[in-house]
Amino acid sequence: MEDFSELAIRTNCPHCDLDSQAYRYILEETDKFYIICDAHPLTEGHLLIIPKQHISCVGEYSEDIFKEFLKLNKKVSQFLIKKYKSVSSFEHGIFGQTVFHSHIHYLPFEGKPTDIVPENKISVITDLSELKNLLKKDGGYLFFSLGNNLMSVDVRIAAPRFFRDRYAAAFKKPERGNWKRMHENRALMKEAEKENNNTQAKWESLFG
Repeated sequence: MEDFSELAIRTNCPHCDLDSQAYRYILEETDKFYIICDAHPLTEGHLLIIPKQHISCVGEYSEDIFKEFLKLNKKVSQFLIKKYKSVSSFEHGIFGQTVFHSHIHYLPFEGKPTDIVPENKISVITDLSELKNLLKKDGGYLFFSLGNNLMSVDVRIAAPRFFRDRYAAAFKKPERGNWKRMHENRALMKEAEKENNNTQAKWESLFG
């Protein structure tokens, strides 16, 4: 296992601080990553994969980190399909981030790409390794997936919380898009706690 005390850790980064609210619901820890329930879920089953190292996005992962990420990506996706019947994912890839430490969102969603990006400014990508090329080309990216379909979005329409707001609207829960405001809403956070407890129980029932 690498010594992460020697790696880049940023002050005031909630994903570098294990005492932050972000890590309230840890499902699994590996050499290089945490799998957690999003503390401000858009819906039950909303998970995050977060690298221990302070890295901006998947496109910046080193080869060994990316290799481990692919295994976890498969594990989380299979969990959601088995327990929630569908899987979607997204990463802001710098554009649209409000926490500047890579965190890939996974959640059950059965809609169409245009439910998330009605502008239809979408390009198909064939492999997650293409995110490295998009980062070099555009300085960032907007990535999402539905099932096995991987897509990038025209970065010219990027905005803070780009995907969070759009998925929240698709779930008809727009009040959950802004996680900072959600955190201040006691009723919403009580719902979130119940949902995350349910997700944790389902994870444990599958993986022990």
